[in-house]
Amino acid sequence: MVSVNEAKERFGELIEAQKARVAKMRAQGDFVDYSKLDQIVIGICGGDGIGPTITHEAERVLRFLLKDDVAKGRIVFKEIDGLTIENRAAHMKAIPDDVLAELKACHVILKGPTTTPRAGDEWPNIESANVAMRKELDLFANVRPVKVPEQGIDWTFFRENTEGAYTLGSCGFETEDGISIDFTVTTTDGTERIAALAYDFAHKNHKNRVSIVTKANIVKATDGKFLRLCQEMGAKYPEIVTDDWYIDIMTAKLVDPKRRQDFQVFVLPNLYGDIITDEAAEFQGGVGTAGSGNIGKRYAMFEAIHGSAPRMVKEGRAKYADPCSMLRASAMLLSHIGYQKESDQLTAALDKCMFEEKALTITGRDTGCTCEEFGDYVMRTIETL
Repeated sequence: MVSVNEAKERFGELIEAQKARVAKMRAQGDFVDYSKLDQIVIGICGGDGIGPTITHEAERVLRFLLKDDVAKGRIVFKEIDGLTIENRAAHMKAIPDDVLAELKACHVILKGPTTTPRAGDEWPNIESANVAMRKELDLFANVRPVKVPEQGIDWTFFRENTEGAYTLGSCGFETEDGISIDFTVTTTDGTERIAALAYDFAHKNHKNRVSIVTKANIVKATDGKFLRLCQEMGAKYPEIVTDDWYIDIMTAKLVDPKRRQDFQVFVLPNLYGDIITDEAAEFQGGVGTAGSGNIGKRYAMFEAIHGSAPRMVKEGRAKYADPCSMLRASAMLLSHIGYQKESDQLTAALDKCMFEEKALTITGRDTGCTCEEFGDYVMRTIETL
């Protein structure tokens, strides 16, 4: 518990820290051009829980697809340990310094799920490794595709990654009289760059609608700014229809079969993006089937959107974990670094294995196949395409 005067001091420190972050944003250069690199380093970071199991399987498939360039030395895989909850708790850091240095030595990262401590559990209150990585590597855009052709669903979500409620989620405090305060932040620079990325994607991929999702009618300073700046960006693309929705009604419209086919590209703040992309993933088969990209100008990280499932490990079921989320993320990684052919092959194989042929089924238990068996199935399918 802190006093009111201490709370004022802490708030001032938060403002100064955010000003420094904005200055770093303004000092950044252009996006990495992977086609001009002699060597691309892919970091493999398993995380904890079922993370190492499913990440290892995704790495096997990546090595299979990239074997020629691995042999030539253009693609290098770098194994990175140390993001287990045990190691992070021992260092009392979301990402220990030595692990962060290893991550920064990579161009792109394939990352397994990591455990985030919560009140009442056995671990100390350290920040989410995901949130910390996004901030440290300035991975400002979380990109999550959801596609279900038979239902007319083809959505791409651009979730702002480094601001909103999550970026200051561990900076709140309790003052006198039992008053607890948390913070959210929206900056001009941060909003403009996520809006630019979303509209540029829509333009290049022949999408004609971008939907902005906020709660700007209630959260006026931060959500209001986000809405206004995204609308200003949309005005630069007259061929694209811009509409805006409040997060509560948007969650309803996504389950409305008469309306959900209207949506194409979404841009939204961090917290709302976390909620609505999990809902959207259910149409595709659940969060276990969905991958995501975290994009910055210098670095990019690709991951599953589900958690580390420690219960599966405790029950001895880790080998039955579903690798599809990490495999979908791997397809996004391949596309990001310029291997579009391989990305398309992996996506087509996953569609066949998961939705069409279904020769093997993942259930999370011994009633289905193992993670490794499913990986073998995917690689066999790629060879037949």
